[in-house]
Amino acid sequence: MKIKILITTLFFTPLTGCNKQSNPPKNPTITAQLNQSDKKIDKYLNKLYCPRTTQDTRIQILCRDYPVEYKTKYMPALLKSSPDKYTEAKLLANLEATLNYYKNNFKIKCSN
Repeated sequence: MKIKILITTLFFTPLTGCNKQSNPPKNPTITAQLNQSDKKIDKYLNKLYCPRTTQDTRIQILCRDYPVEYKTKYMPALLKSSPDKYTEAKLLANLEATLNYYKNNFKIKCSN
């Protein structure tokens, strides 16, 4: 009988000890801003690949619109939403890598 109790205790202790802590509720305003900005960035990226998109429009997106949206809306909302997961330096490096990829892919050079 004692062995059954011991085995049951040993089996269930790790299961109950590893339950994920519940995350604090997120700010709905920040979540809405993040979702709205994410949708806008997705539209920019979809437009880049559209065959009807002109090179001038791609330049506008990659050299102006995308970086402004990312830096002024997406990045601040993401930092507020998950400050322990992201840093400004990492997000800026991510932006730079993303922009470089698309600029190389579409042979775009920004004049700034």
